[in-house]
Amino acid sequence: MSRIIKTVHLADEDATMSLGAGLAPYLRAGDVVLLKGDLGAGKTTWARGLICSLLGDVEVPSPTYTLVQTYDAPNFEVWHFDLYRLKQESDIWELGIEEALEDCICLIEWPQRIDGLLNGSELTISLNINKAERTAEIIGNADWQTRLEEERLEEERLGEEAKLGDA
Repeated sequence: MSRIIKTVHLADEDATMSLGAGLAPYLRAGDVVLLKGDLGAGKTTWARGLICSLLGDVEVPSPTYTLVQTYDAPNFEVWHFDLYRLKQESDIWELGIEEALEDCICLIEWPQRIDGLLNGSELTISLNINKAERTAEIIGNADWQTRLEEERLEEERLGEEAKLGDA
């Protein structure tokens, strides 16, 4: 069962990109990240932050019209889907999603278009705009919560070792 792991306040577009970049190290081949939010909420901006953190300063256009963009990252491919214009759920197979789900990272904007095909193991980033405030909710199952906590603890441990090594 999925639940909110963390809520992050986003001051601006740079903060949204930073959140995407910050989650990049936690992802592994085969992971699926669902990007939810209204038009203009920052879904593509979040994806741009993640993709640029993996590949450097590359152009990351919105896949609104192409429906999918692919990127060759060092350890896996990243497939960025925008399903806003998808007419019916079964059309997703024409985009090659079955290939992407095997060993790529899938970033999926407007995932509600394919709800019937999702299995609940995905990480969800829900971007919200409420008046002048923007937030992102990171939502996942127990496996995601454990992975994010273990990675954070490992980073803290490595940070402490680095400090000891500097002394």
